[in-house]
Amino acid sequence: MITKEQVVTAQSEWGAGVVRIGSLKNNRKECESFTSDFLDKLYSFENGPVLFKPTKCAIEQFRPTKAEAESYFIAGDDRACKEDKGFAINPWTKVRFENSNIILEENRAIAMGNYYFTDLNGDEAKVEYTFGYKLSGGQLKIDLHHSSFPYSI
Repeated sequence: MITKEQVVTAQSEWGAGVVRIGSLKNNRKECESFTSDFLDKLYSFENGPVLFKPTKCAIEQFRPTKAEAESYFIAGDDRACKEDKGFAINPWTKVRFENSNIILEENRAIAMGNYYFTDLNGDEAKVEYTFGYKLSGGQLKIDLHHSSFPYSI
């Protein structure tokens, strides 16, 4: 049975990875290498499509492949999706998760809530998320990632 602690650990690792990607912004080769490893370790692309709907996408809203996810995280001249600006190279100094709730099963977990991204000025951006995790080789891997800005009137 997947535990809440495993989900929280996976979230912390994801947040730390996003911060690390931003810290590598000025070393493109290392940034690309780290981001590729980050996606391999934390996402389930090797098992098929990932249901990935990033926050800041209007034209190509859904990103089922690693190349499309990498494009969203770090953009670049050879990016898979031309609208991408490189969300993770902002850079962010901290990512904090607030889970509304977590569903735990034998080989799957789903977490929903808000996560907060702190920029270099100390300002936080609040984003809503749903992450689905599947147990793969003893590690939780994301196979569902939906992210959006809160509704505003």
